[in-house]
Amino acid sequence: MINIQKAAIIGCGFVGTSIAFSLVQKGIFSELVLIDANEKKAEGEAMDLSHGLPFTKPMEIKAGGYEDIADCAMIIITAGANQKPGETRLDLVHKNVEIYKSIIPKIVEKNQEATLLIVSNPVDIMTYVALKLSGYPSHKVIGSGTVLDTARLKYLLSRHLDVDSRSIHAFIIGEHGDSELAVWSAANVSGIPLNHFCELRGYFDHMESMDRIYQSVRDSAYEIIEKKGATYYGVAMAVCRIAESVIRNEHSIMPISVYLDGLYGLHDICLSIPTVVGQEGAEKVLDIPLDLMEMGKLVYSAEELKKIIGELKL
Repeated sequence: MINIQKAAIIGCGFVGTSIAFSLVQKGIFSELVLIDANEKKAEGEAMDLSHGLPFTKPMEIKAGGYEDIADCAMIIITAGANQKPGETRLDLVHKNVEIYKSIIPKIVEKNQEATLLIVSNPVDIMTYVALKLSGYPSHKVIGSGTVLDTARLKYLLSRHLDVDSRSIHAFIIGEHGDSELAVWSAANVSGIPLNHFCELRGYFDHMESMDRIYQSVRDSAYEIIEKKGATYYGVAMAVCRIAESVIRNEHSIMPISVYLDGLYGLHDICLSIPTVVGQEGAEKVLDIPLDLMEMGKLVYSAEELKKIIGELKL
């Protein structure tokens, strides 16, 4: 029987351990299992996190193996090669597909009811790979998608407009990567269309500002990797937010990576699209209004990922 309060993280690198730290602070789960090819590393991380429990909420944190995931409600997969300076997320794909071919069958052998939350990059392709290798229902295999990219967009807009980022409603969709796009046509600040709010703040050169902010969002990871070697805090908080919506059945809307087979005219692909997220995973993928330029960019993004998927042997 599935324990809704139990999760596993597979991969104890910077991203996996940062996610574990975020989850412990939030107190979403009562049990957390850390799994890594380096068992000693997983044991050390579990010990370190456990020592902070007097400052948070009671829970059991332990290193374990695949036998420990049988009753997990959520399995978060971060295992994979790290993105190096100058390397795109798509450059990682073949390395990480081979890792998933080892991991996913072990998961399926022990648990076929959990929600799989994919974080490894390139996340849209790895979500597709996990779906095909696992045979899980498509709504139970989701990726972290462009949840972090969307947060970056809201943050930069909040700095530009000097307004609370939580009052900004906007999405980055498509590939979590170089072909992602901002849905400017639907962006607003507490219901006020973005361009109108910009003008209220004294900004009128909309195209220049939108292009500058979009490029900063798109290139954020490259800049962070160049400066500190890896990105992990932001994505950890994004993954924690997704997990929270699933476990607490919040029905929050987030641009997670989901399987598309007809929506937006796209078939047999995973892309990051605003989705109602709840206890069943991707409960409803939303057909949000896009203008013609945005629709063209979304199709282009899908085509770029299709090229890579076509090279994979699954």
